[in-house]
Amino acid sequence: MDYGNVVLMARAGLTTERVIQVGAEMADEIGFEHVTPTEVAKRCSVKTASLYSHVKNAHELKTGIALLALAELADLAAAAVAGLAGKDALIALANVHRDYALEHPGRFTAARFRLAPEDAATSAGVRHAEMTRAILRGYDLAEPHQTHAVRLLGSVFSGFVGLEAAGGFSHSTPGSQESWTEILDALDVLLRAWPRRK
Repeated sequence: MDYGNVVLMARAGLTTERVIQVGAEMADEIGFEHVTPTEVAKRCSVKTASLYSHVKNAHELKTGIALLALAELADLAAAAVAGLAGKDALIALANVHRDYALEHPGRFTAARFRLAPEDAATSAGVRHAEMTRAILRGYDLAEPHQTHAVRLLGSVFSGFVGLEAAGGFSHSTPGSQESWTEILDALDVLLRAWPRRK
């Protein structure tokens, strides 16, 4: 055992939670795809081998970052939509996703990381689905329309903020905020008139 490194880790207060937090911070700085145990170990001033006492491999590290991002986003969304319904709730939920993506681009990417079924089942992703479905019930949407609408909203939120973060709207008018507002207005109209095929 490398006792010197163990002492360093203890001094740094290194725990699994801290490793994941450092990984999440790095994801926002350098991109989620570039976060590796080696890079996190460098940031924590420990050897890569020592990091593996906290995360087994790169996949487990990325899974941890994804779970953290989902939980953070769910907490923000729950606070934003509390007491709201209909269009107000829809706008609040949409704005949480957009704001989080712009403030934490790496973590927002991590939140879409493909999780193992057992991890997904116990993740905050379940809370996201429940909140979105609660909003959609306010539009009188039942299954299977509700699932289709959940997928539509996820696609719009992720697609818009992804393009915006990449500068896709930077060289044209009107500004992205104006488009965002109009898109949310259009989503509200669409949800109210959702086609209900038998």
